[in-house]
Amino acid sequence: MGAVQRDGAFVVSRGEGAYIWDDAGTRYLDATAGLWFTNVGHGRTEIADAVAAQLSKVAHFSNFGDFTSDVTVALAERLGAIAPVPGSKVFFTSGGSDSVDSAAKLARRYWNELGRPGKKLIVGRQKAYHGMHVAGTALAGIPVNREGYGELMSDARTVGWDDAKSLLELIEREGADAIAAFFCEPIIGAGGIYLPPEGYLTEVRDICREHEILFVVDEVVTGFGRIGGSWFASTRFGLEPDMITTAKGLTSGYVPMGAVFVAPTVAEPFFGGGVWWRHGYTYGGHAGAAAAAMANLDIVERENLLAEAKRLEAALHAHLAPLAEHPRVAEVRSGLGAVAAVQLADPAEALPFVKTLRAHGISGRAAGQGAMQFSPSFVMTDEQVAEMAAGVRAALG
Repeated sequence: MGAVQRDGAFVVSRGEGAYIWDDAGTRYLDATAGLWFTNVGHGRTEIADAVAAQLSKVAHFSNFGDFTSDVTVALAERLGAIAPVPGSKVFFTSGGSDSVDSAAKLARRYWNELGRPGKKLIVGRQKAYHGMHVAGTALAGIPVNREGYGELMSDARTVGWDDAKSLLELIEREGADAIAAFFCEPIIGAGGIYLPPEGYLTEVRDICREHEILFVVDEVVTGFGRIGGSWFASTRFGLEPDMITTAKGLTSGYVPMGAVFVAPTVAEPFFGGGVWWRHGYTYGGHAGAAAAAMANLDIVERENLLAEAKRLEAALHAHLAPLAEHPRVAEVRSGLGAVAAVQLADPAEALPFVKTLRAHGISGRAAGQGAMQFSPSFVMTDEQVAEMAAGVRAALG
């Protein structure tokens, strides 16, 4: 914070498509779609108009008890229709961190309602990121994010990010009767953009099924098209998870909103027996946010942006993978979804390199330990991807 105060902030004043402009009028290619979320690109007045129209009627009231709004109901039904698990319920939140903490609480409460209150442990993976609330921070595999807070959640455990046997070993140590849920990003995002090893996702899913552990897929990054070609990674890989946490691409970041998809088996105790789940958020299911989501999904469908994200999967790989030959680059991780990482050989160079990229017309971001994150909006053209890669190469020198 002191460095920003000393050097000044990078002020984004407007955006259009795959570009943003700073307050001095300089244009940059947005290499990261904001914080992974501007899937439909910047400057979509259609979304702004939909929000304005909703706010002029009723901005929000509440979604506690039996209260709701017509646009929120419509959005829930629409999401249910594209859910990877048919018949899923949708629980709205204010963002990804909310979604993760909601899923963590629901997992423990689910087992309690089934008469197995001992199943409390929540398991995550090394390198994984699950938001910044207490449960998500404790669950994630990024130790520096936990430094200085003491023990955030005693019932959280971490296993290896790329080895299903690591999960099995934890189950053997702790006992399946102590574990409530395993949280898994299909592609590790903020932890450095690590693609899953071949067969890993289905293997850990099967382990969870075999040992009666809820399988929770964190699709805050990959959901709503970023996986490429499908709405969700859970669909692309046929994972059929017990819960899915989402946010970002739901509204393309135009208004904050998240949602947890809950499979029928997990939802049943709370619908069939008069059980109260005393959990919710003031702005969960916000009517204005729901209007933004509806307009955003309209754009994705009308412009076939799921296919465009699949195109970007190939384009990012084609243009960025050759950078692995540069002496300042350790490796390039790409080829799955509209995401990629250029891992610098010296991780200490990452933060300064973000500013070097700006000098070459690229707005980028560091992720993990020394990686440059690339996750453009789905409207970025192949020519713009080439322009972005050329900027990165020039910045490398």
